[in-house]
Amino acid sequence: MAKIGYGGLDRFRLAAALLVIANHTGPLVSYSAAADFLLTGIVARLANAFFFMASGYFFFGRLQGEKRQDRAALRKFLARLGLFYATGMALYVPLNVYTGYFRKNGPLAIAKDVVFNGTFYHLWYLPAVMLGMCIVYALHASLPRRLTLAATAVLYAIGLLGDSEYGLISRSEALSSFYDVLFHVFDYTRNGLFFAPLYIALGALAARRRLRPRFGWGYAAGASASLALLLAEGWALHAARFPRHDSMYVFMAPTAYALFRLLLFWGGAGRRTLRSVCAWMYLLHPLAIVALRGIAVRIGLPPVLRWDSLVYFAVVSALSALLAAAVVGLDGVRRGRKRNGGARASGLVAGGKAAAAIRTVRRRLRGEPLVPARAWAEIDLACVEHNWRALAEALPAGTRMMAVVKADGYGHGAVPVARRLYRAGARHFAVADVDEGVALRRGGVQGDILVLGRTPTERLDDAVRCRLALTVADAEDAERLQASGRKLDVHVKIDTGMNRLGERGDRAEQLLSIYRHSRLRVLGTFSHLAAADGAGPEAIAFTRAQIDRFDRAVALIRAAGFDPGLLHLQSSYGILNYPELSYDLARPGIALYGLLGSERDKQAAGIDLLPALALKATVTRVRSVRAGENIGYGLAYAAPRDGVVATVSIGYADGVPRELSERGGCILVRGRRARIVGRICMDQLMADVTGIGDVRPGETVTLIGADCEERITVEEVAGRTGTIANETVAGLGARVARRYV
Repeated sequence: MAKIGYGGLDRFRLAAALLVIANHTGPLVSYSAAADFLLTGIVARLANAFFFMASGYFFFGRLQGEKRQDRAALRKFLARLGLFYATGMALYVPLNVYTGYFRKNGPLAIAKDVVFNGTFYHLWYLPAVMLGMCIVYALHASLPRRLTLAATAVLYAIGLLGDSEYGLISRSEALSSFYDVLFHVFDYTRNGLFFAPLYIALGALAARRRLRPRFGWGYAAGASASLALLLAEGWALHAARFPRHDSMYVFMAPTAYALFRLLLFWGGAGRRTLRSVCAWMYLLHPLAIVALRGIAVRIGLPPVLRWDSLVYFAVVSALSALLAAAVVGLDGVRRGRKRNGGARASGLVAGGKAAAAIRTVRRRLRGEPLVPARAWAEIDLACVEHNWRALAEALPAGTRMMAVVKADGYGHGAVPVARRLYRAGARHFAVADVDEGVALRRGGVQGDILVLGRTPTERLDDAVRCRLALTVADAEDAERLQASGRKLDVHVKIDTGMNRLGERGDRAEQLLSIYRHSRLRVLGTFSHLAAADGAGPEAIAFTRAQIDRFDRAVALIRAAGFDPGLLHLQSSYGILNYPELSYDLARPGIALYGLLGSERDKQAAGIDLLPALALKATVTRVRSVRAGENIGYGLAYAAPRDGVVATVSIGYADGVPRELSERGGCILVRGRRARIVGRICMDQLMADVTGIGDVRPGETVTLIGADCEERITVEEVAGRTGTIANETVAGLGARVARRYV
């Protein structure tokens, strides 16, 4: 690989490494979700195809056709790559321990990850190239080149149906069952069995075909046309919601092959150091992601580094490159000491360049101005996990929990919350509709996901493709789902007195008919308590009556010979006030985020809940006002005295209720309460900061949360505006940035 002619490949390795980092950071997500998908969900997928092709090209291009020597070359390849893989696994052991990976996975699950999935999310490529190389070598040794390519294409087609074209097989019971078996063995079909062999075989094909010196324009045209078709294919599948994952496409193979030929045509001197740096960038970039997040919290890096996705990608890429250069430089020093020759000098140069680059980044970081955000919510996921564990401890042994993350996790961010709880041991999640379930799957959330609302017929394909369990609203709804022709996982809702959704327990024949449908696989049966938050005798009596109706309905189902599946009845207040109830699952919602519905609410269990969310904004203007001057719309407020008013960059479009203007609403400035004055605007509000000190533009104020000894709770805000905490946090606007601490 150090020979003249491979410079094009080596230069593209850097682009491919950056594409891999892009896939894990979402560079364009702050600007356009569609553009980010085109980049990370389609174009970036070419990086792995390129790496597989490069492995196949150089390995099979060197084989001599002598079996003993070829087998020795394969063993050497596997040993070298296996050592690199072992290094990667060892590097990420501390993070795996921190996330509870070894606690949550048994020896068999870990073995499957080692062979197929990788023990950390980016390491899957290394076992994939090892397994894929073995498959192609075996085919190459016994079949002609064309049959080898055809066999790997068949494997790729099987993987394709389990990846971006999963929607094609979701209506077939036989195919769905087949892929269900596959996904018990590995998480995705983009692995060494289905994905890697085709591209390794294409690399071997490229090694046997001569380049045409005057055909550069043909390679460029082929790569451009194939890429256009690839983008069209990826976008069409994405729009149709076909993908289970988005790694494999039909037009990726011709695009990767044409691009590879074009890079060979460009040629140029090979760059061994760049090659090594790119390999280590691939291996180390998740450490850069984790390190940047940790440093940002501890030393207060500029917010733009984390909250602007493009800048975040750039900094992660730079940090990954610096780490990789440092490793390569240290290796050069080691080799130089061992050889005591010129390699030592080159290693020192590489190490010196890495150190200089680090100093340059530090200087830029110090000189970069802080750009305050308009408004943001700081969310402490450790508090969510604390609440999860505290609620779980209050329940009887054997009762698990289903985390309710609907309404974007009650405004806290459904995907980050679900990911954190999955690491804490949660395996059941609940959402309001199919779109919320799809968002969780696309965010990488595993486990069982239940859609609590009624699902329209036209969304059933999406539900099947994303492995969502649906709620059966009543007997008529069950007939509709059965008639759809799809095999569906469902939970049956029983109406025990709330009269919202569910089949009534006293309609025995209609209730039992739900369990007779052949295409509905009942995973659970549940109901909802309407007055569990009430402490009065009427509310308690009504709740006890609901519990009794639910138990009688379950007994009826079992007496008829049906399995009701997992039973669940309690939501947050069911856990807080009736923790003794023993069912299979409980469904905490608002309590999971450390909140109660209102300040007046009490809980019998005495569980220590920690609020996870703080709402903050920035002072944009400070000015003096005279007594009698009007402030805000409608001349609704006149200053009672000379004073100082601060304008804050948050308004009712961000979820701040307008009623706070007239009901004594406050913000916290420098640890003191400042009353909101004038009507709250769409994007801004004003507060009286008289006597608080020299308040200046750019300062952070708190609308919900603590500042020094003062605190404004969600429940207080809800009480002032005549609503509940659920509505207050769920109503936070989409333009309020979520920052996770």
